[in-house]
Amino acid sequence: MRSTRRRVGALLLGLALTVPLAACGSGGDGAGGATTLDYWLWDDRQLPAYQECADAFHAANPDITVKISQTAWAQYWQNLTTQLASGDAPDVWTNQSTYYPQFASQNQLLDVEPLVQRDRVDLSAYQPGLSEVWVKDGKRYGLPKDWDTMALVVNTGLLGKQGVDPAQLENLTWNPADGGTFEQVVAKATVDTSGRNGLDPAFDKNNVAVYGFLPEWADGANGQNGWAVFAAANGFTYLDKNPWGTRYKYDDPKLAETISWFKRLIDKGYAPRLDKQSSVANSELLIAGKGAMSIAGSWTILTFTDEKVKQEFAFKPVPAGPSGRRSSINGLSDAIWAGSEHPEQAWKWVKFLGSADCQDRVAQRAVVFPAITSASQKVDAAHQAQGRDVHAFTEAAKKDTFLLPVTEHGTELNPIVQDAIQSVVLGDAQAADALKEANNKVNALFK
Repeated sequence: MRSTRRRVGALLLGLALTVPLAACGSGGDGAGGATTLDYWLWDDRQLPAYQECADAFHAANPDITVKISQTAWAQYWQNLTTQLASGDAPDVWTNQSTYYPQFASQNQLLDVEPLVQRDRVDLSAYQPGLSEVWVKDGKRYGLPKDWDTMALVVNTGLLGKQGVDPAQLENLTWNPADGGTFEQVVAKATVDTSGRNGLDPAFDKNNVAVYGFLPEWADGANGQNGWAVFAAANGFTYLDKNPWGTRYKYDDPKLAETISWFKRLIDKGYAPRLDKQSSVANSELLIAGKGAMSIAGSWTILTFTDEKVKQEFAFKPVPAGPSGRRSSINGLSDAIWAGSEHPEQAWKWVKFLGSADCQDRVAQRAVVFPAITSASQKVDAAHQAQGRDVHAFTEAAKKDTFLLPVTEHGTELNPIVQDAIQSVVLGDAQAADALKEANNKVNALFK
């Protein structure tokens, strides 16, 4: 999640990392019995809010100081994996729902359920469905800190030039056969270097100036920022049950149909070819006017509405498919290292991070939607006060959401599924064959 959380495929946590790092330790006792807790996060946009929380926490607990370290997404997980292997991890770190199972299975996370019960933490204050994600076999490995949903981000200026009214985008439909009204808009929004859009018989698909849609293919096994909302709208589900299922269903024809549709979109010139795609992030390409639409998470709202951005963007609901309109809902928590020398102090900090006191402070900056419902409402109000329409995200959270897969072996199956899907969009394999083979490999991990 967050600035580059989506790039699951860019990082394989199973890599054996050998680069030595400076020890972060679990803090240490200073003069007078004071404790310093190391806390890690990856999102630079959220750092100021959590520093404010740390300052407030220290004011209320002068014997505990929180030292925050912020590192970009890929390096963050590499550092964390190395520190855990060396037995010198941070006391508390920000965890992501599709990554934490490997830490839990290796007994690297503290079970906070007894502390939740002891301190009577009100789990009903959180967005419904978030608390359960962090529980396995009766053990709880974190408290929810925020949530995100997905929407279309659209360049209204580019669409307006092609005669597309933004109001049309509120109720787009999609299907894997002809792409529905969504594909019609994508075609209109695609413009070649001679100024002809994709509906013009003379459109030159080999010389495209603006692509109607920018897919995300470095998206691991969950497709959060690319194919997932379409596949779910087509009736696809990842697992026999979620969380903690043991049989994946990547061989479902509904997923193959979805990926095949993406391949046809590329063949028509409406989306860039994977082997020709820029290494620049989709968000940057959109801001540069090279693309008209993409899928975006709610953590990117300020990326596209920053006053420095010269393009005009809007957020619209993802298209409704044969099985309705579906958005993933995902979230983060704060984990306590099982090896921390200060578990009680770390729990105090985690409990504060999960409280209205801290999450209201996070809400004031409107970078993300905090997990506590009342704090989320404050974020919505803050966006409205600034003239930002974010209803596509908030409405998605109320209904028809699906969880990203939470299972064992997540980091192992990411490259298997991503490689299979990329082979299809590159034209090297048929979707049904590639996904069936990948599914067999994935499910073999659970035997």
